Amino acid sequence: MSTEHNKALALRFAEEVINQHNLAAVDTLFASTYVNHFSPPGAPQGPDGEKQLNAMFFSAFPNCHLTVEDMIAEGDKVVSRWTYQGTHTGEFMGIAPTGKSFTIQGMSVFCLAENKIVDNWTSLDMLALLQQLGVIPSMG
Repeated sequence: MSTEHNKALALRFAEEVINQHNLAAVDTLFASTYVNHFSPPGAPQGPDGEKQLNAMFFSAFPNCHLTVEDMIAEGDKVVSRWTYQGTHTGEFMGIAPTGKSFTIQGMSVFCLAENKIVDNWTSLDMLALLQQLGVIPSMG
């Protein structure tokens, strides 16, 4: 697969799964052996685990939106730098809805094989999220 094709596949994840909340698209984008290295310990892996993780975010932040700011590809890897924003209107990791909006930054590294995403290493600014939700005090 070309790097442009790999980038298009990663962008489909952002648009179809995250922004359109289309969990069915996970089955076409992710390999059955998919591993999400961002998932909490003991969480299920594979497409079903990806659906569960995203469903948790959609339930907590139903108006969430991800904007891809940069995307770079080389070989079988795609890296995207993104902005994620939404409003906390549902329970999130045991935190009752605050009604507060947030904007955070993050990065994802996808590894692709045979036209599917096989690995995902995501890093996001969880501290900023919790501070904006008012769960952890901001510095200063």
